[in-house]
Amino acid sequence: MSDEAKQRAAQEMAYCEHVLAKSGTSVLLRTLPADGLVTWKHYPQPDVFDPATGAQWYYHCHDDSARLGEHGHFHCFVRPQGRESEPVHLVAVGVTGQGKLTRLFTVNHWVVGGDWRDADATNALLDRFNVEMATPDYLVNRWLTAVLTRYEDEIVHLNLARDERLRADGRPLEEVREDRSIEVLSEIRVG
Repeated sequence: MSDEAKQRAAQEMAYCEHVLAKSGTSVLLRTLPADGLVTWKHYPQPDVFDPATGAQWYYHCHDDSARLGEHGHFHCFVRPQGRESEPVHLVAVGVTGQGKLTRLFTVNHWVVGGDWRDADATNALLDRFNVEMATPDYLVNRWLTAVLTRYEDEIVHLNLARDERLRADGRPLEEVREDRSIEVLSEIRVG
């Protein structure tokens, strides 16, 4: 990713945050329903999916999200062959209760399921994450697309660290990927 592209993405993130703040809202508030949040439930329903790019995302929170310093997180995927193909998890994007970016992280296979690919194959899909749709919220879609562009280099390293963590366990990869005691494989604080 070029420095110019990263700079444009950072400006895009700031622009979306500014417009939302002027309107008294945030990426988080625009994603959650007005009638309240249910822990573990995906928002919005159904997951956001861009048929032109195969990009997909949803937001949710856990019982321990506050302990982790976040409200919850966006899980970002690409379905390489369209809606009928299995999603490939790219990264999770943690945000505060004010919708501010707080961390990027990868998760074990059992957490999100889908099509597991090694870091090189996963990273090859990062450029495809582009949600250019007005619904469910144009600015949230633009912001999330910009986050993955701005932090592409970091996400590449997170996915490489994810695979290294799995290999370092010493057990067969299929066994480690289904070990429910291992959830987050790599993470960085950002924002």
